[in-house]
Amino acid sequence: MEIYMLNRKSIKTDLCVVGGGLAGLCAAVAAAREGSRVLLMQERPVLGGNASSEIRMWVCGAHGDNNRETGIIEEIALENYYRNPTKNYHLWDTVLYDFARREPNLTLLLNCTCMDAEVEQGHFPFGRVRHITKVTGYQMTTQTFFDIEAKYYADCSGDSILAPLTGAEFRIGREGKKDHGEPTHVEKRDDLTMGMSCLLQGRETIRPVKFTPPSWSAKLTSENFKDRHLDIYSSYENYWYLELGGNRDTIHDTEEISKDLLALALGTWDHIKNSGEHKADNWDLEFLSFLPGKRESRRMMGEYIITANDVLNNTQFDDVVAFGGWPIDDHFPDGFYHKGTPNTNILPKVPYQIPYRCLYSKNVSNLYFAGRNISMTHMAMSSIRVMATCALLGQAVGTAAAVACAYDLTPHGVYLEKIAEVQARLMSADCFLPGKSREVSRICQDTILENGNECLKNGQDRPNILYGTRECGMTVKNGTPLIYRFDHPQTIGAVHLVFDSDLDRLSLPGDACERSHTMRCNIRLDSPQTYVPRTLCRAFTLEAETENGWFMVYDCKDNLKRAHHIRLEQSVKALRLVPSENWGGTEETRVFSFDFK
Repeated sequence: MEIYMLNRKSIKTDLCVVGGGLAGLCAAVAAAREGSRVLLMQERPVLGGNASSEIRMWVCGAHGDNNRETGIIEEIALENYYRNPTKNYHLWDTVLYDFARREPNLTLLLNCTCMDAEVEQGHFPFGRVRHITKVTGYQMTTQTFFDIEAKYYADCSGDSILAPLTGAEFRIGREGKKDHGEPTHVEKRDDLTMGMSCLLQGRETIRPVKFTPPSWSAKLTSENFKDRHLDIYSSYENYWYLELGGNRDTIHDTEEISKDLLALALGTWDHIKNSGEHKADNWDLEFLSFLPGKRESRRMMGEYIITANDVLNNTQFDDVVAFGGWPIDDHFPDGFYHKGTPNTNILPKVPYQIPYRCLYSKNVSNLYFAGRNISMTHMAMSSIRVMATCALLGQAVGTAAAVACAYDLTPHGVYLEKIAEVQARLMSADCFLPGKSREVSRICQDTILENGNECLKNGQDRPNILYGTRECGMTVKNGTPLIYRFDHPQTIGAVHLVFDSDLDRLSLPGDACERSHTMRCNIRLDSPQTYVPRTLCRAFTLEAETENGWFMVYDCKDNLKRAHHIRLEQSVKALRLVPSENWGGTEETRVFSFDFK
């Protein structure tokens, strides 16, 4: 009998990102855009992790006026509004997939599980004792092993798969009161975590729909939901409280927990449909997840461990690279069967800072991480874990890795030598860093902007209370040219534009929940179709003047981006921006920034 070997391929790259949730996707896209060669390894057939069509958790983030996360995650949201007006999860998958596929520097391996790693042990810079030389993934669809040799690795897997594979230091469970002086009810450190959820969705129809549960579904009554406020007609209802497993091992017991979660989810739908308490005769089961969404497992250990005290007191960090703003939202380990309210809800000062030193390993020399597995305590994690925040962490890691690659530095070397450059690149890519403003060139500040004002060149790309005002930029009548003229030609490296994408989403249809979330759970007959925020500039031109006259730098129609950082690298006599249309069809368009360097 002839024996065949499975295929094996080797790939060399600058950055290998393990895990294709929102953190991993944003890390990979950010690094690729900054010029690094990137490989993104994702064990599922779709991207998005907990946000994907397989799980369908909402992308949540910072609360408060104008605190919405921008950068790549805002680009994704705006494109989804345009391409997916009914908030269809299958179209959402294609939006995420497209963001990876369109990057020429990014190689995407779907259905590929990270299963092994090779590590050198020794004495490496800054006291590190391990260095990753290769990771191996297995792609089940092609029956192929992939050996990935990279300069840097980013664990965005959620479960921190590279921790056991490489010996990276990590924690799991809850810290006690004395460990970090946090306001926790946990007296001594334990191994308990928050649980997982298998979510469901309902669809309202025009005729009665019968539901017959399997024999193994949970038997539930209204008593089980008295602290959960079950309401299928509420746009806020997404069944997040169908949660189990925090009192077990959320990695090794996942399959057994999943069985219990499926029984719980179907028992919930049985109660909705057949108890007679929810007016659900015309509702059908639209979706049931067989893949649990996970909140917590391993947390890597980095140069700094961010704590609940940092979150609640808004500790200021010189190396800030992201921000958070979700409450301290700690779910009790017993989950659905916990007696009383299922979670805590402590509001932090928003937005609070997250430092770069939480995003790379304290003992592995070339290991980054982003997502719910960064270097933080359990209590801090209960706020930082939400996916919009994780997306910012991913973009920060991808940007930092590209800087590390450009200067041949370790992650800690970037902190010591190039953190200001990482911050500048993030802000140029439309990431808001609390306490920081984008640097604008002196010549831009000194040059009069015809038909404009100083607010367009102050490096503040959004209204925010941290800037001392809720105002930003100016309103421009469509067709009005904003012009910089120079006494003599100036070499312009790049032009930065920021428009108003309605960060508070007040121009979108529906109630506050419908407007604030990119996707929805239950689908009612009257669920609105969404659209691109009305405030966003739809069409504009950017022109430059040389000795030979005006030429077009950028002609944008059907714009779906809040920010544009446009490379020019040319000597010019003048710059001219003309906003001509917005998505709301009004006569005026809000411009937050128009500057250059």
